[in-house]
Amino acid sequence: MTNPQPTLDGAELLDAVERFHRRFNVFPTEAAYVAVALWDAHAHLLDAFDSTPRLAFLSPEPGSGKSRALEIVETLVPQPMVAVNASAAALFRAVSGMDGRPTILFDEIDTVFGPKAGENEELRGFLNAGHRRSGVTYRCVGDGANQSVQAFPSYCAVAVAGLGSLPDTILTRSVIIRMRRRAPNEKVEPFRQRIHEKEGHALRDRLAAWASAVRPAMEGKWPVMPEGVTDRPADVWEPLLAVADAAGGTWPQRARTACVELVNAAQDGDKASLGIRLLTDLRDHVFQGADRMPTAVILECLLAMDDAPWGDLDDKPLTPRTLAKMLSQYVTPANKPIKPRGIRTASGTPKGYYAEDLADAWERYCPPPPQKSATSATSATPQVSTGESVADPASDIRHTSAEPATVPLRAVG
Repeated sequence: MTNPQPTLDGAELLDAVERFHRRFNVFPTEAAYVAVALWDAHAHLLDAFDSTPRLAFLSPEPGSGKSRALEIVETLVPQPMVAVNASAAALFRAVSGMDGRPTILFDEIDTVFGPKAGENEELRGFLNAGHRRSGVTYRCVGDGANQSVQAFPSYCAVAVAGLGSLPDTILTRSVIIRMRRRAPNEKVEPFRQRIHEKEGHALRDRLAAWASAVRPAMEGKWPVMPEGVTDRPADVWEPLLAVADAAGGTWPQRARTACVELVNAAQDGDKASLGIRLLTDLRDHVFQGADRMPTAVILECLLAMDDAPWGDLDDKPLTPRTLAKMLSQYVTPANKPIKPRGIRTASGTPKGYYAEDLADAWERYCPPPPQKSATSATSATPQVSTGESVADPASDIRHTSAEPATVPLRAVG
């Protein structure tokens, strides 16, 4: 009697992969289970895609299940290579070696990119280059005067786990799973490698067989992205949505729902969006319809926001110099860097910022403003009437400006 062939029902197979994760992992959201199952499958189909997303299990504290998640992924992906504090040279030589492309699983990534670990530019460059199929790492090979430059392929699937965060360039290439400690009512089955690894490998072999069957049909096809998912997030999610479309069943819809949820979550928590957070806070909590604001008042308002990062930027509160540096990355409607300018008040002409200079950046980068009156009061923000008054940093009294407003604040849509 011959053994039955593994099923090629993609939807049922992804369901089984998801169930396997649920036995041993407690992920923070349903979207995380969907994304991780799709990522496991995509690792068997790398040559069908132009890019591969990094999978990042991150948490603020130990004991949040990051390493266990990586262990389960290890049983499901092709040629897993577990790396802890591996050098960039070792990794790119493994990827370009003759034994086949590995799936790199990098645990304790915070020891490489954490605050005490230095920049590790070489490894960051490898991880960034390997995000795309065309990515290579250049190195000199040979001895002495006989050296030559050689390109080493870097394209491979990478999953990482660690405390804290990652460099911005890696975060933007990643599906980010924010792990957390299990609550008392959240139970998982203990993972025993000698027992459960075989089950994972059986699913891995089924994924490999399914990938071989669907790969020809996936060549040259591009999945339809959810509305608003473009640029780098689209690069990250295209392979996962393509896998979901090939699997069928409920997976195409579940994948797009997970995509929108995790992309939005990444944008909300991404360190790279600190500038956007500043612009948004200036619009919604500081200016609130005022046409100008002294720097001292801006800092007072920002530092009074309890849920904002401005009181602790690299262990120091936001300063006028840091504020000016952050805003100078954006430009005015005249395409010049945003800079502080003199503002006339009753007690002098302090430096500050004009809404007309910020309006273009607000419109381009910020989410739609909250639905409330521009004159609504908050306890943390001194109120200023558009075109009529400015806040004087020397007192709590509003003073009428002798200078009329030049450009009204544009609506941000």
